[in-house]
Amino acid sequence: NNLQKIQRTVVLAIIFFVYDTMPSEASDIPPNKRARTVQPDKNEPINALNGNEEGKSDESILDPISNEVFGRADEFAVAYRESKPYPHGMIHGFCKEGFLEGILEELKQNSKVKFKETDLFRMYQSVDLGNLQEGSDLADNMPNLMKLKAAIYSPEYRAFVEKLTGLERGTLTDEVDCAANCHAKGCHLLCHDDVIGNRKISYIIYLTDVEPLWQDKDGGRLELYEAIPENAEKKSRCVPGALPVKTILPAFNSMAYFVVQPGVSFHSVQEVFCDRPRLSIQGWYHAKDAPQQIENATLQRLKSTCKGEDTEGVFHPMPKDEEQCEKDLLSEEDRAFLGIYINKVFLTDESLNAIRSRFEEESSVQLRHFLVDEWCSKIKDAIKKKDENDQLGNGMPSLDYNVGVGGNWKVVGPAHKQRFLEYQGDDTPTGCEGSDLCAGKYLHQIKALLFQSAAFGRWIGLLTSLGYPLGYRGKIRRFRPGLDYTVAHYGILTTNAVLDSTLCFCSGDGKQCTFDEATGELIGSDDDAVWESGDVGGFECYIAADESGEDQGPDAEYDEEDDTKLLSVSASNNTLSLVYRDPGTMRFVKVRHNHDSFSSFVTQISFIGLMFSIYDGAFKLSTSVAEPRVRDGIWHLSMT
Repeated sequence: NNLQKIQRTVVLAIIFFVYDTMPSEASDIPPNKRARTVQPDKNEPINALNGNEEGKSDESILDPISNEVFGRADEFAVAYRESKPYPHGMIHGFCKEGFLEGILEELKQNSKVKFKETDLFRMYQSVDLGNLQEGSDLADNMPNLMKLKAAIYSPEYRAFVEKLTGLERGTLTDEVDCAANCHAKGCHLLCHDDVIGNRKISYIIYLTDVEPLWQDKDGGRLELYEAIPENAEKKSRCVPGALPVKTILPAFNSMAYFVVQPGVSFHSVQEVFCDRPRLSIQGWYHAKDAPQQIENATLQRLKSTCKGEDTEGVFHPMPKDEEQCEKDLLSEEDRAFLGIYINKVFLTDESLNAIRSRFEEESSVQLRHFLVDEWCSKIKDAIKKKDENDQLGNGMPSLDYNVGVGGNWKVVGPAHKQRFLEYQGDDTPTGCEGSDLCAGKYLHQIKALLFQSAAFGRWIGLLTSLGYPLGYRGKIRRFRPGLDYTVAHYGILTTNAVLDSTLCFCSGDGKQCTFDEATGELIGSDDDAVWESGDVGGFECYIAADESGEDQGPDAEYDEEDDTKLLSVSASNNTLSLVYRDPGTMRFVKVRHNHDSFSSFVTQISFIGLMFSIYDGAFKLSTSVAEPRVRDGIWHLSMT
């Protein structure tokens, strides 16, 4: 029941609320390959829309677009140049009154959708409009949509876009690349720069509800990030900040656009919080050639193993008792010490033998109700109080990106690879100084006193048959609903096997649910079942990196039909997850959706030679070593 399918495909007849298309927004990573239709360039003279009075062309093709848009060209161009954090534009009242309502009705009546989900996005995908040919049955049933596509890819309108964005005349080709998208509740798109192939301009035309108007509380904003130097030595190489510096509301009949730039045009789509669909027509204009410095694009950075790409940190040597380690056994002193923290059922010889057999067979195991009641209760009470103080969980949307930041809790990026809060307290495992710090302090004590101890090293070595670990690295992380995640990337690949150890704390009792084959439902408490289903994110997924050595292109790397998913570990309260991670294996923590439970706290430690992690509800603690590997929840402590 712990193994879960990361990708599910649901084909639905389109209805008003749930319908969608290709990768959302200006998606950097399309979910699958798609052919693009290239229409022959008519080479018609450009009219006054481009400031050229010479020659005339048929302007009827531009009928869907409001006449006021073209009269404000200079105003839009100035606003585009002066906008921050990078040049971008926004046109309100883009189409003539009533036109987009007709497109909405056509999509409702004729579109079908597929549900798509990866580490980077969650969305509904419909027909690729670039392949929608004149004369086909589907095209005949959507005449307004076909008119809009013809208008925005016409020579006249391409010239208009070039003028607004300051591009040289003739930069944009007639390649058609667009789709209708839907982000329903819980859908999102993580940070990227949109650089794939020869994309030049990214645009989004919003089809959200006319009434009631879309509001902040609905989510689904377009988020823009500042490009900051990665370090003082490489000023030209930038990464996105951890948090967006500007957001744009997806207002009905508005068009957002910007030039696609490697390592600059960082953006994302905020999770949709409401029950209404965030509909849009999203696409790109292409140039003849790929952009310069494409090696700085987010897709290339995610696939790079160069120095500086790692986000997991360095290993520290484990403490050793040479005489005891040579015996490779747990002493009575070890069992007494471990019993202060660990449920005594996991310290008996019978349990150790049973768990070892399971781990040797499956290379992973979850130990539920891991900490003794005393530690579990005070940690869970502390994280629940922290969430209540921060007004997180219980269906409350995360509108404040800095919520929970302060004291020893720091926000960690860069956003194209990860975002979470990390507890960065000192190494002195003392008591709590103020209720606001108790959650982090408790997890810090578990990490410092238990996970990094020689007794725990001997226990984990005996439990997994991997032997005493050589070193560890770890973090305490909090994953806030609707905000935090990690992304799979090649920078975390290891040359040696590691053991990931993750202790997680979240809502629920941490009990194993059962599956009712007759009803297709999980049987258990509501919170336990929702975490185990994976529907609200928060799970840790292990996937295999591409070892073919062939350059299959960006689309192939993120094709949802590939068979790279190895293991998915659900968030479960007071549960320690141990995963043996081979070289060539990546992992990510799926963005935690906003729902009724609180955030997850995780202590994660990875060990060289082995690794384990603990995850509990809103807090997660993990430790990892050179062989095992861990997963995190909302609060997470990890060590490798």
